[in-house]
Amino acid sequence: MEADYAEAKRFLPALERRAGRLLVNGFGTGVEIGHAMVHGGPYPSTADGRSTSVGTLAIDRFLRPVSYQDLPDALLPDAVKTENPLGANRRIDGRLQPAS
Repeated sequence: MEADYAEAKRFLPALERRAGRLLVNGFGTGVEIGHAMVHGGPYPSTADGRSTSVGTLAIDRFLRPVSYQDLPDALLPDAVKTENPLGANRRIDGRLQPAS
């Protein structure tokens, strides 16, 4: 509820330091970051043991300290808000969105 946004914003910095994903009214991917979860994708990447797309080894490949899933724009950092208040160049769905 929008009435709770101000209070939620107070807690976000603490949550960002403790969690890798902040999720609001949605479902996580179901991919565990655990030692037993290792694969590299379709051939030939499955035959290449130097990297993986899931599991603890993926942290080295895809370090992403915090991801925001289903958070309302009002709770997002300026760098990832839909309206792009910082005017940053971004890629959205693989397409370059130059700063305006």
